[in-house]
Amino acid sequence: MHVGEFPLFNVRMDGDGLEATMREFGIAAGMVFHPDNAYVREVVESVPGAYGLFWANPHKDGFVEHAREYLDHPKFLGVKMHPLLDGYHPNDPAVHPLAAELVERDLPVLIHCGHPIFTLPWSIEELAVEFPRAKVILGHMGHGNVVYINGAIDVAARNPNVYLETSGMPMHTKIAEGVERVGPDRVLFGSDAPFHDVGVEVRKVEVSGLSPDLVARVLHRNARKLFFGDENAGAPVSDPGRPDASHHGNPGEE
Repeated sequence: MHVGEFPLFNVRMDGDGLEATMREFGIAAGMVFHPDNAYVREVVESVPGAYGLFWANPHKDGFVEHAREYLDHPKFLGVKMHPLLDGYHPNDPAVHPLAAELVERDLPVLIHCGHPIFTLPWSIEELAVEFPRAKVILGHMGHGNVVYINGAIDVAARNPNVYLETSGMPMHTKIAEGVERVGPDRVLFGSDAPFHDVGVEVRKVEVSGLSPDLVARVLHRNARKLFFGDENAGAPVSDPGRPDASHHGNPGEE
């Protein structure tokens, strides 16, 4: 989910809006991001169940050092990259030190996927191949173009370190195809709120043709495993100091 103001799209969501959205749709935990990482830190520190992804832009001086600083924060659980908006190739050598850092920390990277010239699935695949231990999530799994959607599924099918994320991809049956071809553990629900309606995105998974068990995997279990280390965890299990780190309660959508 995005937090902040987005006047170009006539949408916005601050911390209060995020908390209300999570409450309305029964979201137990969610990943949020914005180019202003300091703002994201304020939001995740104030909203229970909200966790951050560091927005990495290799054009900014010291971005790897800044990433390390934020990733040391217990509520930042990975990185967000948007090569389309920030204007760089996903496998630019400038990105490699960050990818190596993520491999060392065993944290995922979510990369916007589905638009030329920088965010086509095959461009992102180059980074996944260069760093086969990196956990690379194809955000929107190709977005609105069936050629890119099919390409995203192809890329994930041949690279075991690549995951598919469902938000903004309009073809519900492609979610089921992704699970069938890539496997039940590497397709993740995303809402892309406030750009998309959370209820619509949830319903898309529910009507995809998957069995109830696989729907549950996509809606929350897979993301809990990837970000928290356990498909039933309510918070990162690697942080023993967190009060709910070992909580195994009723799952909600990620």
